[in-house]
Amino acid sequence: MKATALLTAALLLISVIPAKSFGNTPITVLVANSVTNPPNQTYSTFVVFRGILLGGLTRLQASNQGFGFTYTEDPNYGPFLQSVNGLAGSAEERTYWQLLVKKPNNSIIIPDVGIGCYIPAANDQIILKYSTY
Repeated sequence: MKATALLTAALLLISVIPAKSFGNTPITVLVANSVTNPPNQTYSTFVVFRGILLGGLTRLQASNQGFGFTYTEDPNYGPFLQSVNGLAGSAEERTYWQLLVKKPNNSIIIPDVGIGCYIPAANDQIILKYSTY
């Protein structure tokens, strides 16, 4: 009886969510450095349906030897972006990696969450910007 109820609930859920919702969500990642101003680097990747940015960055790192990143795990705030392409933020130099998102309508937002919680929308341009504070 329980199996039948679970199957019915699953089928009902699938019928409510459009099929295209289960596909991959394409995003681009732009790496910018406002401190020394080298040329920007742009990469393409995707997140799975309702997946987090950390998954997309991990996928990009695994599939593209030109992109790499590291992060630390803060017990209160989750993953904290530490370095991109070998360049790390530094308290001594007052530098850090800022997360920005350029939406398809060209507006740029500062997410109120980090790479471990941000869920990209289709065609978001994720901007990882090396900045000073």
